[in-house]
Amino acid sequence: MTIRKIARMGHPVLRQQAKPVDDPLDPEIQRLVRDMIETMIDANGAGLAAPQVYESLRLVIFQAPPERVEPGSEMDEAEAYTHSAPLTILFNPVIEVLGPETQAGWEGCLSVPGLRGLVSRHNYIRYSGLDQAGKPISRIARGFHARVVQHECDHLDGILYPQRMQDLSLLLFETEIRHFLEAQKGSEEA
Repeated sequence: MTIRKIARMGHPVLRQQAKPVDDPLDPEIQRLVRDMIETMIDANGAGLAAPQVYESLRLVIFQAPPERVEPGSEMDEAEAYTHSAPLTILFNPVIEVLGPETQAGWEGCLSVPGLRGLVSRHNYIRYSGLDQAGKPISRIARGFHARVVQHECDHLDGILYPQRMQDLSLLLFETEIRHFLEAQKGSEEA
């Protein structure tokens, strides 16, 4: 396995429509999956799309660990499942929006290092595609799970999260978010 270099905002590979993966079982594609997993783990990311490692293919990997479920959320086991996901490899993904609700959340991106932005995403989706073995997969996702899937799939269409932001004044350096949130909290208390 190889840790690959991650393309940064501005590189042409991040601006184009990625091509479908014809054969997920192709040894070169399987090697790419292993490299992407290694790269995502090394970069401490929640997800990675093939264009981010300079491969214009419709392939994403992601995880939504249970500890990322919103604190204080009370839900049954079935609902909790839709909010989290194990490491998932998804070829040729398709997203279907299942509800009109959206939720704003802070996002970062390995291709936009050092920054975070407030982005509204659909809160309830179904995604489908092929798994690492080339078998069909379909899951319902909510919360962070839905957010990470939408974020990674945007990469396949040449979209980075700042393009989804409604207010670019909420694009902040990671080192400054704490100050921003403290100031915001202070103004709400006044």
